[in-house]
Formats: sequence, structure tokens, C-alpha cells
Amino acid sequence: MRAPEHLDYARYRVTPGEAFRLDSVRPEDTQAHAGKKLARRQLKESTERLSDLQERLYAESERSVLLVLQAMDGGGKDSTIRRVFEGVNPQGCYVTNFKAPTGEELAHDFLWRVHRRVPARGYIGVFNRSHYEDVLVARVRALAAPELIEERYGHINSFEKTLHDHGTRVVKVFLHISREYQLRRLRRRLERPDKWWKFNPTDLEERERWDAYQAAYETALNRCSMEYAPWYVIPAEKKWFRSLLVSRLLVDTLESMDPQYPHPTFDPAEFPPERLV
Repeated sequence: MRAPEHLDYARYRVTPGEAFRLDSVRPEDTQAHAGKKLARRQLKESTERLSDLQERLYAESERSVLLVLQAMDGGGKDSTIRRVFEGVNPQGCYVTNFKAPTGEELAHDFLWRVHRRVPARGYIGVFNRSHYEDVLVARVRALAAPELIEERYGHINSFEKTLHDHGTRVVKVFLHISREYQLRRLRRRLERPDKWWKFNPTDLEERERWDAYQAAYETALNRCSMEYAPWYVIPAEKKWFRSLLVSRLLVDTLESMDPQYPHPTFDPAEFPPERLV
């Protein structure tokens, strides 16, 4: 079963070497898609295909895929992960949430904790936030010297090139929302007791730095979108649309890799099923 053909995530690709602005992508864009009902069916088809490809990747155990998800607070990282990977065998897929670094992590270089969580061969790894926090939060909140942050863009590019050269395909997605949409999401968290756990008063402090974060993201997207690891700025205000696009992006990535089941180490003709008792 093939994934839906007509959605164009390529238009959201940050072209390496070309100037990119976040306001060139509308956060509410849906490409005139017919809507939720069709999207649910398409996502189910795409998920089935993703599950099949993930099994082949796991069986082959020669390459891996890393999905990097970044967003402003309220951008939908958690729900995107839940919807895209629903029904995918957890045996070959795992998620890492990067929060504020621990004392041990701060005692090492900024990529140390990240490299340890890169997916092994055969796996799909998902980073919910990532090494990019060290050129986003660190830049906005002045947690490191400006000249050190400048060097980090090059370190990130070299790190991702190393992953690519050793068989890990890096797929990077920024879930794009507006300031107004974020406000609605934060209000919703306070209106629903089952969402209180997701609210942190510091979210409001970070919201005051919206413009600074947008500038930091633009810089990171422009400096770190490479042919071997491009960024995609996915409109994220329609949940069904963002999930479908991310799923399709992963499916196409895996189809281009074309993982194969390994050849058996025995002769199947010697073990006809009817002879098993």
C-alpha cells in the first residue's frame, strides 16, 4: 500500500544556501486539503506503510533514521509523535526528550548527551527537542558566550554529517505556529485539569521572548539546513495536516533508503512448514 501522493512537503524545505524567513510559511496552511476525514484515512495508510518500512529497517540492521522535532511551546511535538508512530512497532523505535542538562551533562561538551541517544542501526530515533536547544535557548537566554554559540552551528553540521556518513538519515522538522495560536494552546492547558501537568509558569517568561526565539530559529534553520540533513518548516496549526506531512516525509525517506530483509542463513527448502510438528 502506497502513501498518499498529492501532498507536497518539499515546499517547506529550507533550501541550503538560500536565505529563509519563517514568515514565508503560513502556520495555518493546509494546501487546500479536503480536511480531517480524508486526512485520517491517508494517515492510516501512511502509518501502515511506515510500519512495514520500519520492520524492514529493523530486520536489515544496517542503517537508521533520526527524526529531530523542534517547536515553540504549544507547537505539538508530543501529539505529532503520538499520531505519526501509532501502530508502529515500539521494538524498533524510541523517543528521547531533551530537557535542561544535568550536572554530568554540563561537565561534557554540548553534543555528548545527544550522541549517546542517536539511534543504533535498525532503529528509528525521535528527538523531542535536541542539540539545537544549545543554539536556541542558550542564545536567547545568554547561557553561553556568543562566540561559543557561533562555533556550535559548525559543530552541529559536522555532527550531522558524521551521522549521515555512517548510515543515519537525519530528518529535521520545525513545527511552525503563530504567537496567537500558542496563546490559545496555553490557555487551553489552564482550562483543563488534565492538561495542568503540561503547564509551567516559566512558559510565560519564554513567551515574552517570542521574537528572540523566532530570530534564533531563523538563524539555526539558515545555518544548519544541509543537503545531507535539510530542515523542513511544517505548518502545525492543523494537527491532522502536520501529522500527515511528517508521516509522509518519514515514509518517503525510508522508501528512498529501501531497506531489505536479510537473506536467510539457512535453506528454506530444507524446512517445509508442513514438516514441523
